[in-house]
Amino acid sequence: MLHEDKLNRINQLAKKAKESGLTLSEAKEQKELRTEYLKGFRKSFENQLHSVTVVDEEGTDVTPEALKESKKHNNGPTH
Repeated sequence: MLHEDKLNRINQLAKKAKESGLTLSEAKEQKELRTEYLKGFRKSFENQLHSVTVVDEEGTDVTPEALKESKKHNNGPTH
């Protein structure tokens, strides 16, 4: 995830955008920070998914094949 300073800056820019608008350089900075934030969020979410194993009531692994393949491809943890 992003450093706290960058998250604070995203929030500052969002507030300023609502109140008075952003300059071109601020809008560019906001876009770059948001892109960086989303990249980190997606990677974190992907890592969470790679730690998931789906098991039915009988204890059988019913993890979707796509997730199993993604785990293998990305060297995620296997269960």
